[in-house]
Amino acid sequence: MKKVVSVLTAILILTQVQVFAQNSNGHNPLGQTLNAITTAVPFLSIAPDSRAGAMGDIGCATSTDGNSQSYNPAKYAFSDYEFGFSVSYSPWLRNLVNDINLAYLSGYWRITDMDAIAMSLRYFSLGNIEFMDEYGNFISNQNPNEFAIDFTYSRKLIDQLSIAITPRFIYSNLTAGQYVGGEETKAGLAGAADLSLFYEQDFDVKAFENTTLRAGLCISNMGNKMSYSSGTLRRDFLPTNLKLGVGYEMNFDGYNKLTVNGEINKLLVPTNPIYATDSMGRIEYNEAGDPIIEYGMNPDVSVPQGMIQSFYDAPGGFKEELQEVMWALGAEYSYRDLFFFRLGYFHESPYKGNRQFVSLGAGIKYSVFGIDVSYLIAVKQYHPLANTLRFTLNFDFVSTNKNDLKKQGRLK
Repeated sequence: MKKVVSVLTAILILTQVQVFAQNSNGHNPLGQTLNAITTAVPFLSIAPDSRAGAMGDIGCATSTDGNSQSYNPAKYAFSDYEFGFSVSYSPWLRNLVNDINLAYLSGYWRITDMDAIAMSLRYFSLGNIEFMDEYGNFISNQNPNEFAIDFTYSRKLIDQLSIAITPRFIYSNLTAGQYVGGEETKAGLAGAADLSLFYEQDFDVKAFENTTLRAGLCISNMGNKMSYSSGTLRRDFLPTNLKLGVGYEMNFDGYNKLTVNGEINKLLVPTNPIYATDSMGRIEYNEAGDPIIEYGMNPDVSVPQGMIQSFYDAPGGFKEELQEVMWALGAEYSYRDLFFFRLGYFHESPYKGNRQFVSLGAGIKYSVFGIDVSYLIAVKQYHPLANTLRFTLNFDFVSTNKNDLKKQGRLK
C-alpha cells in the first residue's frame, strides 16, 4: 500500500539525510541508537551554493559573498562591493532519483559604509510523484515544491561588529490537496526570522602581509510550527538552528591567500523521547490518553520552550546532547583573488543522521563575474548525498564613488 504521507515523509527525511527510528524495547537510553531529529521543510538546512558546499557547508564566518544570506546575513555590512547577485543550482539526491532540484537566487546592496540590505529566494522541487489511494489505485501525478523568500537588513554596530535581522516567508506544497487519513491536506505556511552577528578584525603579523580574524553567530528559522492540514494532523517544528563559526585569513604576499574555517551547528528542536512500552512493544498511555515517557521530555511544547529545552532533553543525557552537535572544517586558497581552490569536511553523528562527507571545489573570478563549482564525496558507501554537484554564478559590482574606492584601496 502506497500512502501519500509515507512517500512525502520519506523524501523529506532523505532530503536532510536523517534516519529516524521508532522507540521500542531495546532502545538504549544512553544514546547508542538512531534518534535523529526530524523537522518540517528540511530544505532550509541545505547549503545552496558552491563556495560553502566545497568547504563542508561552512559559511557563518567566511568572507562576505553574494550567498551570505543563507549563512550569516550580518556579513553584508562588510562587503567590498556596492551591490551584486548570485544564482545557484544543485541536482539533489541524484543517487536516488533524477528529478529533485534546488535553486537559489540572492542579491544585496550596500547602502552606506555602515549598512546593507539583501534578499533571497530558495526553491526546492521534489520532482514528479505518483499519488495512490490506500488501495493502490492511481489518483494523479503531481510535482510538489517548496520555497522560501526572505529579506535582510544588516548594520555595523562598530567598525568590527555587525548585526542583521532576516524575516522569512515559507511555503511548502507537498500533498497537492490530496486526502490523507480522511482529511483534506493543504500547503504548509510559516513565518520565521534569523538573527545574526558577524565580527571582522584585521591584524598585523610579521609572517604575513596581513591577516584577518572573523567570527559569526546565527540563529536561523525561528518561527511558528508548520501543519499540512487544518484538522488533527501534527504540527512540526521548523529547522531552527544555532550556528557558530570562526575563520582566519592569511595573506602571504599579496598574491597568495589562505583561509581556514571551523563551524558547529545544533538544531534548536526537541529530541524524540523514549516512550514506555509493554511486553509486546506497544507504547503505553496514561489515563489522559498521552503516551508515557520513560526517558527524555515531552516534545509537544511551544517554539520558545522547545528551543530552550533542546539543550537538555535528550533521552541519553549529556552524551546524546553532544551527538546533536554537527561540526565542519573548511579551507580556501586563492591566487590574486582570481583562482580559488576549496576543501572541506562535514561530520554528523551516526546516531543523528550520519552525514559525513568530504567536499571540494574550485572557482574563478574575473572583473564582476565569477563561477564556482563543488563536488561532494560521501565517507559512507551508497550514501544518498554522494556525488552531489553544485553550480553558482556570481556578479559583484564595485562602487564608482571615489571615497568608496579609496577605502577599498582601488584608488590612490
